[in-house]
Amino acid sequence: MKLDFKKQLDTYSAAFGTFSTVQVPDLNYLMIDGHGDPNTSPVYADALAALFPLAYKVKFLSKAEANDYVVMPLEALWWSQDMASFTTDRDKSRWDWTLMNMVPDWITQQHLDAAREAVARKATGTALNQVRLERYREGLSVQTLHIGPYDDEGPVLEAMHAFILAHSLQLTGKHHEIYLSDVRRTPAPRLQTILRQPVTDVPAEAG
Repeated sequence: MKLDFKKQLDTYSAAFGTFSTVQVPDLNYLMIDGHGDPNTSPVYADALAALFPLAYKVKFLSKAEANDYVVMPLEALWWSQDMASFTTDRDKSRWDWTLMNMVPDWITQQHLDAAREAVARKATGTALNQVRLERYREGLSVQTLHIGPYDDEGPVLEAMHAFILAHSLQLTGKHHEIYLSDVRRTPAPRLQTILRQPVTDVPAEAG
C-alpha cells in the first residue's frame, strides 16, 4: 500500500481566505540551503536539480523494502535580515532559503547515502553532496492557502502577521511555504501554496 502523507497529515491542507492555527509535528526532511533570488540564482536551480532526484531515489529504495509512499511536494523555508523584504519590498536578492522535501520517519542516513551514490552516477554537480537529512521542529503555527502567483503573496503575509499579533501571538522561526502545485504545469493564477508562520504565545506581563 502506497502511503500519501498529504492525506494523512492535516497540516498539508489549508483554507483559502482564512488563517488557522495548527500544531505541526516534528518531521524528517531532505534539506539544502542557499541564498538569493530563486528566479535568477543558479544556486537555487542547482539545489532543486539535486533535491528531487534524491527524493525519488530514496522513495524507490524504500519501496524495494516494501515501504512505498508518494513523494511529497516541494517546501521551502525563507528568511531575511529585514522582514519587509518578504512583505512590502519583496527584494528576493536578499532572501535566504532552505529547500525541503518531507520523507517518512523510517528513512535513514543510509537511504540518503545510497540514493546519493546512485544519482551521482547519472548526474554531475556538487549540490548532491549538500543535501542532508534533518528532523525539523516547527510546532504551533498559523497557515493559510494562497492561490495565485508567488509575487502576490506580500499582502497575504502582511494580513497573516496582523492576525498573529491580534491573537496575542508572536512570530518565531522561519516563514514556510508548501508548493501544492507543479509550477511547470499550472498557470500562475491557479498556483496553490500553503503559507505558514511558526508562532509562540506572547508572555503575559507580570503584575
